[in-house]
Amino acid sequence: MSIRVLIVDDQELVRIGFRLFLETQPGLVVVGEAGDGEEAIERVRELRPDVVLMDIRMPTMDGVEATAKLTSGAIEPAPRVLVLTTFDLDEYVFGALRAGAAGFLLKDAPRERLIEAIRVVHSGEALLSPSITRRLIEDFAARSDPIEPPAAVLAELTPREREVLVLVAHGLSNAEIAARLVVTEATVKSHVGAVLLKLGLRDRVQAVVFAYEHGIVVAGETG
Repeated sequence: MSIRVLIVDDQELVRIGFRLFLETQPGLVVVGEAGDGEEAIERVRELRPDVVLMDIRMPTMDGVEATAKLTSGAIEPAPRVLVLTTFDLDEYVFGALRAGAAGFLLKDAPRERLIEAIRVVHSGEALLSPSITRRLIEDFAARSDPIEPPAAVLAELTPREREVLVLVAHGLSNAEIAARLVVTEATVKSHVGAVLLKLGLRDRVQAVVFAYEHGIVVAGETG
């Protein structure tokens, strides 16, 4: 079954470019376009896409607000939102992640990376470009007052699950974590799932934000 994609960007030429490229890819179908956040919500209700390619800076309603509305549970099934932006230092990056974006990719990423990103977020995984992960780390490194983590919740994590959380927060993939811990990818995936469940988090993106916000990982540590 093809992945249904909705393209949201306030620039028509950008939407056309994405559509022309995506429509040549097997297993993908572009079901529609929208020029701002409000129109995106209407199109999602109407077209039921699997993945929404969401621009950040748009008139009327920006991508952060639109993402929050799309992932709030008001629309079922909620689409997976992959945020695309021109700026890796965009001040909206963290707002979009907290709003529920499943992934964040720069518009100048290689075309193959975009296809991979769509498939990754559609599969239920989360994705951050390396530059976004570095920016996230730098942002939390500048903070001197991390939120105190809920001790009772953290106490539920096993030592291995906490170790996996730290490695996820450093941006390692399941394969990289498996190599580091000398276990299978399936084992890592199981640990990640347990961490998300115990901490009440939706995906790896939220796990990264949680780890840095609560001081579980300190920027500059090597893991």
